[in-house]
Amino acid sequence: MNIKTALISTALAIAIISAGLFFYLRTDRMPESLGIFISELPGISDKESFRFEVVDTEEARVQGLSGRTDVPAGYGMLFVFDRPDRYGFWMKDMQVSIDMIWLADNGTILAIDEAVLPDTYPTPFYPPRPVRLVLETRAGEAKAQGWSVGTRIALPL
Repeated sequence: MNIKTALISTALAIAIISAGLFFYLRTDRMPESLGIFISELPGISDKESFRFEVVDTEEARVQGLSGRTDVPAGYGMLFVFDRPDRYGFWMKDMQVSIDMIWLADNGTILAIDEAVLPDTYPTPFYPPRPVRLVLETRAGEAKAQGWSVGTRIALPL
């Protein structure tokens, strides 16, 4: 086999493997809008799974759920910060109401701001104490999951 044929074969193999990997990762693992990995873990009730979109970069945290016209049931965006602090969250460019769930490192719910409306912008919302983890879900999802202050959520961390 000459060098040209070997190079073409290698490039073709890389393209096929890359395409297969792309389609494998896209299937029920990434939201259409951001392409960030989602983990599936058992929900509190063990009857359903809850999908987490983990955002742990400044760019992803700034974007958050803003601009989305729908947040699916059984889904939440988990904001992960490097250190605990009283991070403020607001509804800039939000199209839908959401629940903001403030979490301890072990997944215990410390507080829930339910059904926060887009028109509350520019008012920021803060946790009751410094946290590293904040979960945003569709409005009413905390109640639908049976979550309240003190409930421990299985996190994908």
